[in-house]
Amino acid sequence: MQKNKASEFKKALDKSNCISIVTHWSPDGDAMGSSLALYHFLKILKKKVKVIVPNDYPGFLKWLPGNKEVLNYSFECKKTESFIEKSDLIFTLDFNAVSRIEELGKVIVKNPCVKIMIDHHQQPENYAQLYYHDVEASSTCELIYEFITLLKGKNLINTKIATCIYTGILTDTGGFRFPSTSAKTHKIIADLIEKGINHSDIYNAVHDDNTENRLKLLGYCLSEKMQVFPQYHAALISLTQKEQDQFNFQRGDTEGVVNYPLSISGIKLSAFFAERDGVIKISFRSKGKFDVNVFARKYFSGGGHKNAAGGKSNETMLMVVEKFKQLITEIDVKLLK
Repeated sequence: MQKNKASEFKKALDKSNCISIVTHWSPDGDAMGSSLALYHFLKILKKKVKVIVPNDYPGFLKWLPGNKEVLNYSFECKKTESFIEKSDLIFTLDFNAVSRIEELGKVIVKNPCVKIMIDHHQQPENYAQLYYHDVEASSTCELIYEFITLLKGKNLINTKIATCIYTGILTDTGGFRFPSTSAKTHKIIADLIEKGINHSDIYNAVHDDNTENRLKLLGYCLSEKMQVFPQYHAALISLTQKEQDQFNFQRGDTEGVVNYPLSISGIKLSAFFAERDGVIKISFRSKGKFDVNVFARKYFSGGGHKNAAGGKSNETMLMVVEKFKQLITEIDVKLLK
């Protein structure tokens, strides 16, 4: 846990007028929820502010209030760079290493202004001046709620802010089922409901807006591509670019696929490999003692949380999958029981 004092955050905000909020590559529900929640809060404080994403994010998140004001660096490079250059304060949300935002990281580092990191991932880099960081938090959205409260702004949390925060917590806790979900998390949710959110509508917007192709792709993953290794308590799913193209893949279509093998009795480690733009993107999930953050950092140039992490590889799909298969034979079986 690394948290600066409220007075330090307040001083940075008081001295700023133009603020950039930046989140990670391939933004998920927590990334967009936390960024847009902070955006609406800062707008109430009369700040000039923009949410900036390195690349596009799933359609099932584009209903979030404030979505139309988001700057996408991959589509609006010059406009985004111009706003960042003018910014006198930069928030980085839901990531803790500039490498997580690819080329956009160089633009962020180039600006000498104060940077505030709000995040819950392990082993943060020291590129920021101020931190609101806690690996025990369920989500960055939970930390945004705490951050606003710390600044005596709890009474300013309106339905828009509450909706964004709820969305991030909902998605990053797997519907409140992951171990990071605490009593504090549920107390925050209770307050958000009292603020007037419609939690049922939010769930439906996130989870019940599938395309036919997305459901067929999920069926293909489970029936044709899932490999289970019960003796090692592990499973994997892999998708080549060609296979994704067959189902007219759209960003977000494989969100959550990695979790399905964990519902098999006895399976404690799941991996999902997807070929994207010549790179193999990897998601890891685990139950219990096995730390996929350490696993991803050591073998797949990644990281994340103890039970949820990601990585990547420039090798072929066959090579990466075979590497994973070999590695699971070497894991201490006690960690996967």
